[in-house]
Amino acid sequence: MAIKIFVDQGHNPQNPNAGAEAHGVREQDITYEVGVRLARLLNNNPNFEAELSRNSPTEILGTSNATSLQARVSAANSWGADYFISLHCNYSEIVEASGSEAFVYRSDSPAFEMALRILEGLNYSTGLENRGVFVRPTLYVLRATDMPAVLVEMGYISNQNDAYLMTYDPESFARGIYNGILLYYGML
Repeated sequence: MAIKIFVDQGHNPQNPNAGAEAHGVREQDITYEVGVRLARLLNNNPNFEAELSRNSPTEILGTSNATSLQARVSAANSWGADYFISLHCNYSEIVEASGSEAFVYRSDSPAFEMALRILEGLNYSTGLENRGVFVRPTLYVLRATDMPAVLVEMGYISNQNDAYLMTYDPESFARGIYNGILLYYGML
């Protein structure tokens, strides 16, 4: 039986629920690209089955921020995913801020362990700093999913180097997250 991973490409291509923008780069474009590559890696491995929240770069989920998030969670819950992984790009007024971090609902959960491995994978494949795993029970996609959920902030779109890497080498981010998933399941 394949492990079912729901890959949520954070944000819509336009409002409602559009993402951050900096350096001429849009979060929703990066998350879409990394998500497609991550799903491809997972689906090419017979141990996994992956589905995406956005199946085209122009697909818009929901008619408001709330219904956009609900659509993502609802799709994962109705599919019966084993894991929910939401991809995002961080933003900070401090342009030097750099690196990857992850958020989970609780620290005493399988999601926390998965998040640790994903950050290890990202650090190894991208060279970006591992900023750690944080507990955020207020995040809708973490609390409303029926399965363990990890929200990954892959890098800072507000940091020129991070933004460049995420834009021109999305494969490294997909590969890093994929390798983290393999690590978590003891397959690497």
